[in-house]
Amino acid sequence: MNSGVEVQRACAAPGIPAAAKLVEWAEAALDGRSEGAHMTVRVVDETEGAALNARYRGRTGATNVLAFGFDAPEAPSVRILGDIVVCAPVAAREAHEHAKRPDAHWAHLVVHGTLHLLGYDHDELDAAGEMEALEREILARLGYPDPYADEVGS
Repeated sequence: MNSGVEVQRACAAPGIPAAAKLVEWAEAALDGRSEGAHMTVRVVDETEGAALNARYRGRTGATNVLAFGFDAPEAPSVRILGDIVVCAPVAAREAHEHAKRPDAHWAHLVVHGTLHLLGYDHDELDAAGEMEALEREILARLGYPDPYADEVGS
């Protein structure tokens, strides 16, 4: 795949997947949907995650993944999708609380955030169903279980 996925590690929390895995998961979501696009996966601690969540979403505390799409002011020579931010401590805590393999949960968060950059959404029921089906398909191709299997209504 000919994409540009940059990884930024802004914290040293244990259990953060290797940069190559983060790139692999983002590229799996991009595959066939945005060839040659560029994006960043930034891994942060709870302090930075909470600050971003408060500033851009008006919410208290860190969340698992945020997506920041980029709208170029004019047609750039390179298509930049934007950035996703994964909060490492939140990802680790969620994986533990929901008895999910940490790598499977991280893969889900990266795929989920990348799909947001591509314009997918889960605010409406139909859109959520479409996005979740796509997440399941991508994660299955990567060898991971259905991330929604333990949720009511899945």
